[in-house]
Amino acid sequence: MAGRDHGVAGGLAGHQPVLLAEVVDALAPTAGGIFIDGTFGGGGYSRALLDRGCRVIAIDRDPAAIAGGAALAAEAGGTLSLHEGRFSAMDEIAREAGYTAVDGVVLDIGVSSMQLDIAERGFSFLRDGPLDMRMGGEGPSAADVVNQLEPKALTRIIAILGEERKAGLVARAIARARAERPLTRTGELASVVEKAIGRKPSDPIHPATRTFQALRIYVNGELDELGAALGAAERILAAGGRLAVVTFHSLEDRIVKRFLTDRSRARSAASRHAPAEEVAPTTFALRFKGHVEAGAAEIAANPRSRSAKLRAALRTDAPPRPVDFAAIDVPRLPTFAEARA
Repeated sequence: MAGRDHGVAGGLAGHQPVLLAEVVDALAPTAGGIFIDGTFGGGGYSRALLDRGCRVIAIDRDPAAIAGGAALAAEAGGTLSLHEGRFSAMDEIAREAGYTAVDGVVLDIGVSSMQLDIAERGFSFLRDGPLDMRMGGEGPSAADVVNQLEPKALTRIIAILGEERKAGLVARAIARARAERPLTRTGELASVVEKAIGRKPSDPIHPATRTFQALRIYVNGELDELGAALGAAERILAAGGRLAVVTFHSLEDRIVKRFLTDRSRARSAASRHAPAEEVAPTTFALRFKGHVEAGAAEIAANPRSRSAKLRAALRTDAPPRPVDFAAIDVPRLPTFAEARA
């Protein structure tokens, strides 16, 4: 995910930006251009844009990422501004920074490699730590979710956001374990899930992977944020501006694909037997058909790039329009407060 291998953003070494060359090609930055890096992370994409003479508005909801970017901001000499916040508000953040339109937006969706690698953040079952998973530190944690929600609610979360076929089995196992004592550590939860699902020595994926993914997405409202961010990008991009989005799993990619498909076609394809239905003008033109994936060399150097997909589009001069979350397949789940009620 976001990051760089030579100490970008104040010494966050070892974190490589995925599909960097492909993202830069999709954005086609030129000197003097104004770009939003909506998921700053380790600053890899931001540095690439700065190196091409661009101004960058960098956003991250993780205060640690913003703090880590201080050195890069100082080095950039005023061409990089750092903003702690959600990328769903990128248009508001850009306007507050003095820009009414930008030439490009890049988004690297999901958890960053820095967050995964720090045990205390509680994102990974590979490193035992507090069961937290909050990107910004606010709201209920993953521990709150697994210890306070009923098994039925947990089942829905794990099944929908983790695409886990044995979600009911996992939820019931969690309920039994927490009845003895609250689950507070990532290692504890991973063990519960592994015992519930089972694991063959030949399995390449840990059985807790989908459950951890589901909890992380739920705690941070990631898919709702993504849907809102796509709308915000549409609002802030100038005509001719470019959008590049890197995703890492099917839920994210499906949302981006459906959004861009909807925004790039002028007629409904509901039925080939009925007259085409007129819809709003296209707000984006696809930069290329389908998506781009990492090559063998990048995957060998950075295994986390294996599941990455890049989609990109060019903004037209049509006015923006509201985002229909249901139409782009953003799952609707109750909030933590609603689920507890």
